[in-house]
Amino acid sequence: MFRKILIANRGEVALRVIRACHELDIPCVAVYSEADAGSLHVREADEAVCIGPGPAGSSYLLIPAVIGAAEITGCDAVHPGYGFLAENPVFAEACLDNDLAFIGPGADVMRRMGDKSAAKQIMKQARIPVIPGSDGPVETAAEAADVAARYGYPVLIKAAAGGGGRGMRLVASLEEMESCFAMAQNEAVTGFGDGRLYLEKAVAGPHHVEMQVLVDKAGSVLTLGERDCSVQRRHQKVVEESPSPLLDAETRQRMSEAAIAACRASAYENAGTIEFLVDAGRNFYFMEMNTRVQVEHPVSEMTTGVDIVREQIRIAAGGLLDRTGALQPRGHAIELRINAEDPQNGFRPNTGRIGRYVPPGGPGVRVDSHLYEGYEIPVFYDSLLAKLIVWDSDRPAALRRALRALDELVIEGVVTNKEFCAAVLGCPDFAGGDYTTAFIEENAERLKIR
Repeated sequence: MFRKILIANRGEVALRVIRACHELDIPCVAVYSEADAGSLHVREADEAVCIGPGPAGSSYLLIPAVIGAAEITGCDAVHPGYGFLAENPVFAEACLDNDLAFIGPGADVMRRMGDKSAAKQIMKQARIPVIPGSDGPVETAAEAADVAARYGYPVLIKAAAGGGGRGMRLVASLEEMESCFAMAQNEAVTGFGDGRLYLEKAVAGPHHVEMQVLVDKAGSVLTLGERDCSVQRRHQKVVEESPSPLLDAETRQRMSEAAIAACRASAYENAGTIEFLVDAGRNFYFMEMNTRVQVEHPVSEMTTGVDIVREQIRIAAGGLLDRTGALQPRGHAIELRINAEDPQNGFRPNTGRIGRYVPPGGPGVRVDSHLYEGYEIPVFYDSLLAKLIVWDSDRPAALRRALRALDELVIEGVVTNKEFCAAVLGCPDFAGGDYTTAFIEENAERLKIR
């Protein structure tokens, strides 16, 4: 096992990794920016190193600073969390070059699966269903229009190096192609430094369903069931649940088999997520692979009892999985992302000092958060304040428990999306399990979005 682990992240995910390290009796080191000096992850780590000023580009994204912090504190491994450098192959290589184990997949796998177009080709060769579209990047709007003519509109333009909805545009007709192509390309260059785009046929009435996987160094694979992440705002997930209300047992089994095949085709290792689009007929198509732990990983932990972060560390240290194949989840779990944002003002991010903070409790309730009373939310990072996760024996019971837990949650001092989350759970389409990725747009009036 590792001697000491540096956590190259902040906030709730840094706390999540700290807890896993301490349960494994491994000392850990936090890194922090000047803006995060008062953050809870700094207090809870065994050691902490300031790596720069508030902006992420001058601190959390600065590879030499992160590597230097690991070296001066005697670490022999680095956990990247999610976001920041988690899917950066240059960072993974820098860790290995400095005799630091990277707790995640190798740089080569990151590059293969991080290029959405290349990943799609790997899946096609492995006979995993993929969404029809271009065979590789399209260079111009005219070339994209030629591909769209083969498959018919609507189509999606996507950034080859993208994620999180950036560099993505839905194109409904030929007349929109040129402007949408230019906007997607500009956004891809700004967000990823890579303007390559590819094109896919838009799936009608899609559900976003992903399969959590663990893969050890021997190539053994364990799937932990699926998560339905179809409640999204601008391609950003808001509510996740497991199992998906859409899938039946047969589709779930076929999706698990496809996820295992995807891991083997890509020579994957450690924790990852295979993301699929599923249509109303339960036909599923590979969309992308996330080569890191996901924000919504607690949903799978609640339904399987597997500590995914602890398994990440064990696998990176050479440990083998205790079981392989498809693990059958039990009960139902729901995760709500509580953000500092104003749904009635275009979801504008909000900052300020946390006043009263009362997290909910009781059976089957988990809160992953870095909040405390008096905490000052920095202006430099995303708006996620807490993840509220509930579990119960079935979906109706989990919905009731989620509403009860939301009612107990108190966060004062900043505007949050708490009431918006409650409105989502109470919406008939969601409560009935009949929703797609267009859910928020289709229910904007009921959800009181402005």
